[in-house]
Amino acid sequence: MKKLIVIGSGAACAFALSAVLGTGVAAADDYAGQSYADASSAASDNGLTVVVASRVGDKVSEDECLVVRSQDAPFTSAIDGAGVEDTVQFYLNCNAGVASATTPGNSMASAVGRETRAAEEEAAAAQNEQDQLAEAGETPGATISLPEG
Repeated sequence: MKKLIVIGSGAACAFALSAVLGTGVAAADDYAGQSYADASSAASDNGLTVVVASRVGDKVSEDECLVVRSQDAPFTSAIDGAGVEDTVQFYLNCNAGVASATTPGNSMASAVGRETRAAEEEAAAAQNEQDQLAEAGETPGATISLPEG
């Protein structure tokens, strides 16, 4: 019986300690999930200087890179240890939108991968429709005028 009480009280203490120390409260990242072009524009509009802290991949241009996370100032400069203000660091993923057998990218199991694939399929369908209309000699949104009479 004493072993059960000791084990039970140990588990209760461990639970209480984890609740007190915890992992902290996660803050929302205003820039994560956006393209670098959109996120840097938004940060600049907010009066922040943008610094690329890290970059993974090289399959897309920098403007098309995905901001994985960002870190707002204040933080200490890695160069001279001075405090930095009015700056945001971006961590970029510059791989392809969706991974394939030969190209690194986002997994189809991730939300970003599924959204990217859906956008690619939608763009391909729209292009296919435009191609079919062009082959038929029609222009999207055009009207045909017939002579009166």
